[in-house]
Amino acid sequence: MSTDKWFVMGVDLGSTTAKAAVVDQDGALCGTDVVQMGAVSREAVARAIEGASVAAGVPREVIRRTVSTGYGRRLVPGADRTFTEITCHARGAAALRPGVRLVIDIGGQDSKAIIVDDDGLVERFAMNDRCASGTGRFFDVLARALEVDIDAVGDLALAGAHGLEVSSMCATFAETEVISLLAQGQDKADIAASVHRAVAARTLGLVGQVGRATPAVMTGGVAKNPAAIRYVAQALRHPIEVLDQPQIAGAYGAGLLARDEYRGARKVLSARDAATETNMASRSSGGGRHCASCDGVLDGNHAHAGGPVMLELRRNE
Repeated sequence: MSTDKWFVMGVDLGSTTAKAAVVDQDGALCGTDVVQMGAVSREAVARAIEGASVAAGVPREVIRRTVSTGYGRRLVPGADRTFTEITCHARGAAALRPGVRLVIDIGGQDSKAIIVDDDGLVERFAMNDRCASGTGRFFDVLARALEVDIDAVGDLALAGAHGLEVSSMCATFAETEVISLLAQGQDKADIAASVHRAVAARTLGLVGQVGRATPAVMTGGVAKNPAAIRYVAQALRHPIEVLDQPQIAGAYGAGLLARDEYRGARKVLSARDAATETNMASRSSGGGRHCASCDGVLDGNHAHAGGPVMLELRRNE
């Protein structure tokens, strides 16, 4: 290894997975790792960091800077600073698919639609973080109700044909509804397909907050679900391009930001990310009791307060 070559790391600690990416001084992706976990876990993030370092063949002591992102970004040990997952997914997706304009990130606990500019920076975004509907957790609930492996849910949905009415998008109530459909003798594939269509319709509403744009990609673990890709594309009426490694977009973006910062760049981006985080914090800190089952705000009718929130970020040249 050349003595003048240096590396940085991006770490994305989500609600269900820990991801890490080693990036070199030229911005190339050198090594990654994804560790599945039941909840936010320091052990899982340590394993992901070690796995990415081994994959890249880079000792931890030569990593010059680490940026963390994601649901548990403030829990990543050794991180020099944090960026929001919105900023990082935009940056990573733009590097994985140059020219991208729309990024749909369906994570374990929330969903986001992000418009990206020519430089891979966020122009505006909308997010739904008050309820697990249409997220990775929602698909976990579906798999459990259907008694199939989560990795098989997408293929099962693609085999479905008959459209069924799925009225509830609450993770708790949807499980009850799926069980009811099974009791009626409905086919598992038809149920899975109908739930995927309902999720796609909800995603379309989120995208409508920021505006449709192409090229479009999906990031996060749900992007590995072929039925989710197909039905979201059908709802948008334009293709969703499939990234080679959709789960590491956030970690890769964090690594690229670590590289840029180490080189003394991206001061404007820091201010824009701060505005994003302020908006996210105000969205997440609203009053009201929270439903432990579906992460929504609970009222007397179990209705979820609010909808997607949209923020437009204007560039300061």
